Amino acid sequence: MAAQQPEYVEPFRRIQPEEAKALIDSGQATVVDVREPWEYAKDHIAQAQLVPLNKIITAPAQNVTADNVIFVCEVGQRSGVAAEVAAALGKDHLYNLEGGMAAWRLRGYPVES
Repeated sequence: MAAQQPEYVEPFRRIQPEEAKALIDSGQATVVDVREPWEYAKDHIAQAQLVPLNKIITAPAQNVTADNVIFVCEVGQRSGVAAEVAAALGKDHLYNLEGGMAAWRLRGYPVES
């Protein structure tokens, strides 16, 4: 009988825009936007810090310094990669905004440009 592989558990939580907004509004989490500068310039969540994914991948320790972070991209894929990298650095309270900025905008939540 073959041994069963353990189920992979992501080292971050996937959260919906409603929960992300509550965490941001209460000051319990900061936002790191991992999109490209031109995407960030178009619109972003207020006070989101721009750290493009390529910077996180090429120099993780220099670019992922905080905990209690919500990673955001356009649809939630790049931010998931960023959250994985942050977890590999030992960060514990990590979130990925499901649906990314597209879902945030769809809910009518505020953005800055």
